[in-house]
Amino acid sequence: MKKYILPILLVSAILFSCTKEVQIDIPGYVKTIVVDGSISTGQPPIVLLSSSQDIFSPTNLQAYIDGFISGAVVTVSNGTNTVTLTEFCSDNLPAGTEAYASSIFGIPVDQLANFHLCAYTSLDPSIWGEVGKTYTLTVTHEGKTYNSVTTIGQPTPLTSLVWTPAPGEDYAKMKGVLSDPPGQYDAYKWELKYLKDPIYTKDFNPFFNDQFFDGLTFDFDVSNPMGYVDSTISNNNSFHLGDTVVIKLSKLGKSEYSFFEKKYNQIYSGGNPFATPTNIPSNIDGGAYGVWVGYSPWYDTIICQ
Repeated sequence: MKKYILPILLVSAILFSCTKEVQIDIPGYVKTIVVDGSISTGQPPIVLLSSSQDIFSPTNLQAYIDGFISGAVVTVSNGTNTVTLTEFCSDNLPAGTEAYASSIFGIPVDQLANFHLCAYTSLDPSIWGEVGKTYTLTVTHEGKTYNSVTTIGQPTPLTSLVWTPAPGEDYAKMKGVLSDPPGQYDAYKWELKYLKDPIYTKDFNPFFNDQFFDGLTFDFDVSNPMGYVDSTISNNNSFHLGDTVVIKLSKLGKSEYSFFEKKYNQIYSGGNPFATPTNIPSNIDGGAYGVWVGYSPWYDTIICQ
C-alpha cells in the first residue's frame, strides 16, 4: 500500500497546481454605422444604412426597425457623373415604386406601409449600373465620412439549361452547364424565381467562386430554393411541369465575395462556442462595417414543358 502513496500524492499535486482563474476583458460596445449597398447592371444604386447593435440589445422587430439611419448624405460616382441619392421610406413611397421597394426590403407590397424602412437610391439613369464601370460610394453621417469602390464586371452566362422529366412523370431536376472563364478570378451569386413572383429566392448560401473550377466547363443540378417558401415543392428539389423559372446568375468582385463568404460562415456556426471565430471583412473605408458591391447579372427563363 505504501508504494502507491507517493505516486498518488504527485498526481494530486500536479492536478491541483494546474488550476488558474482566467479573466477576460471584453471590449465595450462602440456604436458603428453599417452599410449595405449594391448596384447592378441596368439598376439604380441601393444603399441601406443602420447602426451596429450591442450583443445584449433586444432582437425584436422594433429594435431592427429602429436601427435604420435617416438623414445621411449618400453619393455615388461613376467617374463621370456624381449623384446624391434620395432617401425613400417604405411608408411614404412615390406612386409606382411599390414593387421595386418590395424587392429591396423583401416585404410584400401590401405590408410596406406598416413599416418605416428607409433606403437611399436614385431615379437618375445616368448613375445606374453599367458593365465595365467603377462606382465610388460616399456616405457622410454625424460628421464622419465613409468611402468604398466597386466595379461591375463582365457577366458569365450558362452554356445550357435543361429540364427533362422521365416518361410518365411531371417533375424532374433541372440541369445546368457553366463554362468558367480561364485565368481570372470569378465569384458568383445564384438566384431563382417563378416568372409570376416579384422577388428572387436564393439558397441559404447563394455565393460561390471558381477556386476549384477555374477555366473548366461542368454540369450541375439546379437546386430549387423556392422550396423554403412553397410547401408543395418536393421530390428532392425538382421543378414541376408548367413551372416557368427565371434564373439570375450574377458576378461580383473578390473583396465583395470575401465579405459574403465570411458572413455566411458565421451564420453557419449558429453560435457554436467551439466553431472557429470569424471576422467579417468590410470593403468600406473610414471605420464602417458592411459592403458596397457591384453585380453583373445574367438572366434566362426556362419553361418546364
